Amino acid sequence: MTPNKEFEYTKLKLGKYGMPTWDGLIGVTIELALTQKEWKSKELQVVVSDYLNLPDRLRNLKSEKYPDDSVIEGRVSWALSDSAIAGLFIRPKRGIYQVTELGKQLFNQYGYQLDAKIIHSQPNYQAHLKEMKKRKSTGNNNVAPNEKQPGQPLSSTANAINEVEKTIFDHNQKIADELLTRIREADPKFFEHLVVNLLVKMGYKGVNGTSIVTPSTHDGGIDGVINQDALGTSTVYIQAKRYQAANIVQRPAIDAFYGALSREHADRGVFITTSSFSEQAKVTAKSFSIVLIDGLELTDLMLQFQVGVQVKRHYDLFTIDEDYFEIE
Repeated sequence: MTPNKEFEYTKLKLGKYGMPTWDGLIGVTIELALTQKEWKSKELQVVVSDYLNLPDRLRNLKSEKYPDDSVIEGRVSWALSDSAIAGLFIRPKRGIYQVTELGKQLFNQYGYQLDAKIIHSQPNYQAHLKEMKKRKSTGNNNVAPNEKQPGQPLSSTANAINEVEKTIFDHNQKIADELLTRIREADPKFFEHLVVNLLVKMGYKGVNGTSIVTPSTHDGGIDGVINQDALGTSTVYIQAKRYQAANIVQRPAIDAFYGALSREHADRGVFITTSSFSEQAKVTAKSFSIVLIDGLELTDLMLQFQVGVQVKRHYDLFTIDEDYFEIE
């Protein structure tokens, strides 16, 4: 797509450098994204940036922190990212963006006035914020850094350990968040295979057990089955719901799963979702002895049992072996 020489970027919301802000770019990004079914992220960033008809000094402006990165393309990337969290885009494959019906609807309603306030008020974005707050407060996906106790200064070694743990903790939280996003954007059948793989990795299959993902057309409300021994005397039945953050699992879904378990004369069920559960759903599941795993716990377990992730690097942190220096 060639630059539009008639486009007046100054009509957009402007920020630093007199350049459109990231949220000022949401409307035009959606407008151009609608010209074809899907886009590679980098290609769309370039197309939008060129389309704005910026003066050369702004189009070629580089980030102060990252001299190889274009400022305007970075702002388009930010617009894409936050819009995707809010549900205005989906990412059917890695690095590929496609406008959703919600994106079309909001663009038709607000046009170039579509901004951060509007997309951050969307249910999916609000649910995302709640998830991040909960993840940060629980810190289940890694050991939280040691807190300094009042009146007890940390030693240099403890300080170093604390710094390393905090860095790893923050990084793994971001990876867990990205995992959840990737799973929500994947095919539902992929999610069913994922949860079965996870439970197998956790040891539910046992030594001689079996595991299957049930066919979509004949699952009877059961998405996966794990026999914990060769004779099938101990069986775990699985329900997997790949939902967006705002789509909270309600009590009727638990009732339906319990009905499916009853038809199988089963007493072990695990309900896994990428969203969360309502309080009524939790109470009902407890009364039925159904184990619930929400999106945050799911990604914590994936990190713990290394499903869908790889250990990037391993570090050794040394201390003095005092016993070695003991005088006989």
